[in-house]
Amino acid sequence: MRCPFCAHEDSQVKDSRPTEDNTSIRRRRQCVSCGARFTTFERVQLREIVVVKTSGLREPFDRDKVERSVTLACRKRDIAPERIDRLVSGIQRQVETLGESEVPSMAIGEMVMEGLRQIDSVAYIRFASVYRDFSEARDFEEIASEILGEDKAG
Repeated sequence: MRCPFCAHEDSQVKDSRPTEDNTSIRRRRQCVSCGARFTTFERVQLREIVVVKTSGLREPFDRDKVERSVTLACRKRDIAPERIDRLVSGIQRQVETLGESEVPSMAIGEMVMEGLRQIDSVAYIRFASVYRDFSEARDFEEIASEILGEDKAG
């Protein structure tokens, strides 16, 4: 593992333990060159998954990209980082267990929207506004009334 401080290519693992949700391994490492300590996380990847964009462009599935989108939607909301991590891990598991090597980006977007809908309505609307490319205030009204209707029915 390359040291993030001096870029030396060798480090020693000082401690390993599973994360709270048991979806990854947390490793404390120490650089053999500069002595700096840092943490890495190791996750299981079942298969190489390619995301097919609406433009037809293909790119490897990037968990960090999903996490950045969810984190941005949840910004300034009272949502614990652990909850965001659980949501992203759940989406990753869903994508991996579909059994497909190629997954449409729209399917991933829908998974994110469904997860955010269950966590926080404001984060859900934020993500939906970008994902569905809202262009008018009416678009916000429609999705907000949809959520309000669910709240009254549930």
